Amino acid sequence: MDLFLKKIRGDSDIFAPVRFRNGGCFSDTGCIRYGRIESIADAVLDEKSQYSFKEALLPISQTLFYFTEDTVKESSAPEKEAVIFLRSCDLHAVKRLDEMYLHSGNPDHYYERIRSRARFVLIGCSKAFDSCFCVDMGTNRSDNYDLSIDYQDGLYRLDCRDRDWAQLLASLCEREQAVTPQYVTETATHVQIPENLDVRAARSTIWNEYDKRCINCGRCNFVCPTCTCFTMQDLYYSENGRVGERRRIPASCMVDGFTDVAGGASYRKKNGERMRFKVLHKVLDFRSRSGYNMCVGCGRCDDVCPEYISFSACVNKLADAMKEVGDDVR
Repeated sequence: MDLFLKKIRGDSDIFAPVRFRNGGCFSDTGCIRYGRIESIADAVLDEKSQYSFKEALLPISQTLFYFTEDTVKESSAPEKEAVIFLRSCDLHAVKRLDEMYLHSGNPDHYYERIRSRARFVLIGCSKAFDSCFCVDMGTNRSDNYDLSIDYQDGLYRLDCRDRDWAQLLASLCEREQAVTPQYVTETATHVQIPENLDVRAARSTIWNEYDKRCINCGRCNFVCPTCTCFTMQDLYYSENGRVGERRRIPASCMVDGFTDVAGGASYRKKNGERMRFKVLHKVLDFRSRSGYNMCVGCGRCDDVCPEYISFSACVNKLADAMKEVGDDVR
């Protein structure tokens, strides 16, 4: 594996889940998030990353262009392609990102130039993690990968679908045999989205409890592989503000200021209203436009919430929400 990574590293930035010591939210705690690797030993393949792969396609701080008083210059595209190790749920999340950034109106140029040169290595899942509900969301298995990797019995078992990589691996592999990526068929956490779910659920009182429970930190949005909202930030190099750069940075529908509009108005001021918007966007609004759910069931939002708010529990309350509103069509 290291010989393979060494051979492709000249043309590629290789991203995988990496353990960052003392990089957690609390003192002396670690964190698993995406970073560049040089050796397969750097990648954490047997634990779930707290943050998703999307930082490789949507950098946390992305410079769009530079400006002076007289000129504007677009930022350069990455010189190397991106090779991203990710699990099946995250590979399904790529489809959601593509839908929003490439297929909903005008394609996003800055996303497209990275995405068009990205290849994906599927990490097989031998077991589900506690908060995962990928099976219920239909994202536990994926065939849309360039290479799959499973570590079993001291060997890396690979299924390669990329022609160039296949030629390279032919000279490196110990033996050739049919390989099927591992995938889970059962999870401890379950969700059930009501078949009759519609916009009436927004009028339910189930959202009121989150006015007090949620502290609008936005962590659920930042770890989610399918949250794509962003805002702009101008960085000035000079005091007169005529030289600088414009950056794109993540935004969160759960934090103050997200719904501020011209004239000083602001919408969804209560945290319960924000939770309602997020949940229904993930399992209703997006599906009504694309035909499939936005949520992929990775469970990271459940893991990261400091108030122990469970997104999967929110989804499971939607049946009660629909019973509460009944046949009210006002």
